[in-house]
Amino acid sequence: MTYCTAIKTRAGLVFLSDSRTNAGLDQISTFRKMIVYEKAGDRFMVLLSAGNLSISQSVREMLQVEKLVENDQDEPLTIWNAKSMFDATRVLGSAIRRVHERDADALRAGGVDFNVSMIFGGQIAGEGMRLFQVYSPGNFIEATDETPYFQIGESKYGKPVLDRVITPNTPLDEAAKCALVSMDSTLKSNLSVGLPLDMVVYETDRLASDRVICIDENNPYFKMLRESWGNKLRHMFDSIEDPMWHGGATEVPLMVHTQRSHPLKKITTPQEKLI
Repeated sequence: MTYCTAIKTRAGLVFLSDSRTNAGLDQISTFRKMIVYEKAGDRFMVLLSAGNLSISQSVREMLQVEKLVENDQDEPLTIWNAKSMFDATRVLGSAIRRVHERDADALRAGGVDFNVSMIFGGQIAGEGMRLFQVYSPGNFIEATDETPYFQIGESKYGKPVLDRVITPNTPLDEAAKCALVSMDSTLKSNLSVGLPLDMVVYETDRLASDRVICIDENNPYFKMLRESWGNKLRHMFDSIEDPMWHGGATEVPLMVHTQRSHPLKKITTPQEKLI
């Protein structure tokens, strides 16, 4: 399994992925899930992938050569000549469909579903940053101010901190820190996600990035973040008052009557009914 997340704020983009794959408890391997496409001054794009590893690797390979032919264009569309991230994402969707046409029947015959999900984002000269989530059929959706991040893979463990912290106005360094906390929460709760991590941080309008990092268990910042987050989360939990069940001195009683609902009915004899 894997966990990847990408965040879009006004200040830039953050991409983060783990590198663990497994086909059972005794078949755990390391494969990177991120790839960076950069033509400095012209375009900067990052692709994250989750799902069946053979499919995602085939899609990545196909994307390098995929050409989307349309009647109203003088030359085929590729990720290297697309004038917008929307068009570049259309090329990615076409590459996914081409792999599906080639492999889906054989996979189905072997009892394997065609399962791949991707995040594709970046900036092309002449337009603003854009971020997309791409599905197995090749269709996609775009991040908005209301939904400024995407996740693929084991997303549930790292989602709460993103929901509480990330907004379109979050500073880029805070967004990077939040992504790492989200990843740490996933690492803590799911053994199918593991180090090392790949991280890319992109600043708006730079059309290049030197913030490309591999994070392993010895990374000093990540070690500090994991320890601090765990300790402070426990400290905050301990600072919350315990519930008082029998009328103890408290300004925040838990045992109160509600106007809309009643407590659960107890069944005390075989003859009683729930309703």
